[in-house]
Amino acid sequence: MAALVKTRLSVSVLRSRRSYAASRGILYRCYSKVYPSAAKAVEDIPAGSTVLFGGFGLCGVPEKLIDAVAQRPQIKNITAVSNNAGVDGVALGKLLNTRQVKRMVASYVGENKEFARQYLSGELEVELVPQGTLAEKLRAGGAGIPAFYTATGYGTAIQHGGTPIKYSPEGYVEIEAMPREVGVFDGRAYLKERSITGDFALVKAWRADELGNLVFRESTNNFNGPMATAGKVTIVEAEEIVPAGSLMPSEIHIPGIHVHRIVKGGGYEKKIEKRTVTKEDGIESSLPASMQKRIRIIKRAAREFKDGMYANLGIGMPMLASNFIDPGITVHLQSENGILGLGPFPTEDQVDPDLINAGKETVTVLSGGSFFSSDTSFAMIRNSRLDLTILGGMEVSEAGDLANWIIPGKMVKGMGGAMDLVSAANTKVVVTMDHCSKDGTPKILKQCTLPLTGLKCVNRIITDKCVFDV
Repeated sequence: MAALVKTRLSVSVLRSRRSYAASRGILYRCYSKVYPSAAKAVEDIPAGSTVLFGGFGLCGVPEKLIDAVAQRPQIKNITAVSNNAGVDGVALGKLLNTRQVKRMVASYVGENKEFARQYLSGELEVELVPQGTLAEKLRAGGAGIPAFYTATGYGTAIQHGGTPIKYSPEGYVEIEAMPREVGVFDGRAYLKERSITGDFALVKAWRADELGNLVFRESTNNFNGPMATAGKVTIVEAEEIVPAGSLMPSEIHIPGIHVHRIVKGGGYEKKIEKRTVTKEDGIESSLPASMQKRIRIIKRAAREFKDGMYANLGIGMPMLASNFIDPGITVHLQSENGILGLGPFPTEDQVDPDLINAGKETVTVLSGGSFFSSDTSFAMIRNSRLDLTILGGMEVSEAGDLANWIIPGKMVKGMGGAMDLVSAANTKVVVTMDHCSKDGTPKILKQCTLPLTGLKCVNRIITDKCVFDV
């Protein structure tokens, strides 16, 4: 098995980097952007602000800055922009509990039950945005680009509008999403999307220098990178702050020009949302009971992999298929949160809270792997750099339409990165799912009854009964 990448720095390397400026003969005084505390750094955020929150799940979240906001109840009616809202009472979930958030702009609700409850009961406005579109909205906003076109969401409720943003307490829709303008380029339809900037951006970094140059560790770049550039005032919480000149210019992910304030974090618990490890008694026995009965689907999905492929795997059955890749071939697995070269789940002693996949599971990275930001990840996806995407599904139509992200008024998971993945023009899309729902209703239909994830996007369906080419 390929060696795992190590990111711990040796003492000698740290010393060489600290002496970099001196070795180059660079001697100057710098203006420090370091604030004495998180409380001081956020104290002037006014009510009604749009605030960007970095991180992905619980990985790379600016938890000390979030705590400081939670302790200032006057910072209220926030429009919070984040990929998701953590979990109940943790990370951004704290600000939901304190009722300081008026509107969430996110791609994924996930397992945050309070988030879903507030949305469905009409207490919280929620604007769901495809994950790649959200990342690009932030990247474009940080680049001074007011709008852009993307194929993601064409033919879905993203294009047509009408998705509930706010319910009344009685369950009626009070505010709904507006339709998108459509443009046609080279014969293909695209949606016009407005960019996003924030009044403030709260970002988590591994290391920062006094000028605000930032370095992220492993998969913590995620949304922190694009959000750092899209804030009018960017406030960074760093695990370590070093003097200017201590960082090698080639290792800096975000230049200090984007950063306005820095605070030193500490006492991190770094909670893990889905601690997933490899068990000694074999792959199949370590699977959840719900997946053991679907082992035929999982193993059949693994036969889709070909030598040299670049592939992305969805949550659940698709990701588990990676355990059954033929050992004689090489497959490069990509994760939307900014990893290329995913390895197997870690052993207990390899678990690292800074290293998770898009399903929030702990993972490893193979030798030759790489880390990058979420906007870079989705640039790969939209540009069809992936050969294969395997996703789960709730419904698939005979025309290859896919529905897998919401049951209106009942279940709100969010689309995450699925809409972006299925919109790539030259990527093969395979859907794995049970042939019928629990009540025996077929999931392969003439037309989907649930809101669509993608239009005419599915190439193959793998169920417990058969394999269908669309």
